[in-house]
Amino acid sequence: MDVRDKLTVLADAAKYDASCASSGSKTTRPGSTIGSTEGMGICHSYTPDGRCVSLLKILLTNYCIYDCQYCVNRISSDTPRARFTVDEVVSLTMEFYKRNYIEGLFLSSGIIQTSDYTMEQLIAVAKKLRTEQRYGGYIHLKTIPNASQSLIEEAGLWADRLSVNIELPTEGDLYKLAPEKKKPQIEGAMAGIRNKIDETKQEQKAGFKPPRFTPAGQSTQMIVGATDTPDVEVLKTASQLYSLQNLRRVYYSAYSPIPHADARLPGQSPPLVREHRLYQADWLIRFYGFDASEIVAEADQNLSLDIDPKLAWSLANRHYFPVDVNKASREELLRVPGIGARNVKRILNIRRFQSLASGDMKKLRVAWNRAKFFVLTADHNPALLNLDKLDLRAKAKPKTKQLLLFDAASSALSGEV
Repeated sequence: MDVRDKLTVLADAAKYDASCASSGSKTTRPGSTIGSTEGMGICHSYTPDGRCVSLLKILLTNYCIYDCQYCVNRISSDTPRARFTVDEVVSLTMEFYKRNYIEGLFLSSGIIQTSDYTMEQLIAVAKKLRTEQRYGGYIHLKTIPNASQSLIEEAGLWADRLSVNIELPTEGDLYKLAPEKKKPQIEGAMAGIRNKIDETKQEQKAGFKPPRFTPAGQSTQMIVGATDTPDVEVLKTASQLYSLQNLRRVYYSAYSPIPHADARLPGQSPPLVREHRLYQADWLIRFYGFDASEIVAEADQNLSLDIDPKLAWSLANRHYFPVDVNKASREELLRVPGIGARNVKRILNIRRFQSLASGDMKKLRVAWNRAKFFVLTADHNPALLNLDKLDLRAKAKPKTKQLLLFDAASSALSGEV
């Protein structure tokens, strides 16, 4: 199998990893290959400041000795297999980078021989890029389950970011579908990375110059919909990981049915909007002061699919409202539907000099169609009369419409809900 064929197989196999987007730009010229990134391992990810960057996203190999039932690359799967050598990945990365196709490398792998052997192969790629090729671009390495802590720490010396996948929300889910993976070992690997990051920062503060260690932090991925675990448990697991392991991101990946799947797995994917709601709830936990246990307001312990989590919480907790925009604290304002974190900061600054009326709120471009039912302003706000009415949910619910590309652009960049 030549390198191009390997790239086709191993780039496709990497698309199930949600630690960066997997979208490629399709060519508009049938038969043309130059200028197309479809199916060739180039994915697009977003930096914290909203920039879109291109990454070469591939597996070192999709051979695997584990039999995780939700994974298309499990040992019992009949998927086509391939394996890159270390030099082939290094060469691909440098050639793509020199042609300005990519700005970084995202590298993961199935497990071959042993976890430590596979981890050594990933480290060899990163080390060779840094030392022999003098490559200074972005590198994201997926750590291998059950790899030794010393190897994970070595990987952090060469990579900008490390990922340790939690895989499933609960220990029971792991035992059921991926018995080779143990939650305490996964969390232990995360804790080791966090401790090393903290140690490096402390040495820097003390005036020393320690080697850089995974400066972009660590992240993880959680598959949702492969089991019947409700959203409230998913969010509790994510919240614990953020607080205990200081993760930069938890990525949620909707389960995708695979050929010849185990009978315990569902026959279809969960609605993609569920993944979207989990990301919105995740943002509320990280930046809006919500607790994971209070966000889910539905009786079945799952997030509502037809309205966003903040609006659902507000409808279930009407006693909290109305909130006076001219007197309320930052924490109270952050709980108002339609008012994002940036607008809360603007409101706190503006009201030092003047009172805010309904017109001022509209000028700030808050989502007034949702916020108006929950706030007191300096002038009369007739929408407040609906606060205790039974049909408030129908009135506050956004009208269904076909989304256009740029409708979601500002939300995607700011995360405001």
